[in-house]
Amino acid sequence: MQQPNLARKAKVAVIDDDRFIRYLLDLHLRNAGYDVFVAEDAVVGGRLVLERSPDVIVCDVDMPYMNGCEFAEALQTDPATRNIPVIFLTVNSHDLRIRELGASCLQKPVTADELLRVVARFSAR
Repeated sequence: MQQPNLARKAKVAVIDDDRFIRYLLDLHLRNAGYDVFVAEDAVVGGRLVLERSPDVIVCDVDMPYMNGCEFAEALQTDPATRNIPVIFLTVNSHDLRIRELGASCLQKPVTADELLRVVARFSAR
């Protein structure tokens, strides 16, 4: 799936505790031309987000230490990160807390086309 040139240069943070999921997301996003960096949990992800200033974050909801919703809430308290769009990955896309955060949500298992379509939409902002 071809993405617009503007979105192809976007930086994407992928935060997921599942190594295989991180690998697949990284593979699809890099093949589409994105600058991707990955983290295995919200603690490492938070540090990378502050260092690299991504255009969009793809984040699992169920993670150790701090879940995806708590991570997104923490981002919203910092002026440097509050406007970075978060796309949640979850098995339960009807989670009310996700909706309250105003985040986009992709249900696992997500297809490469769906992932790229949603990331392109948010990274082009």
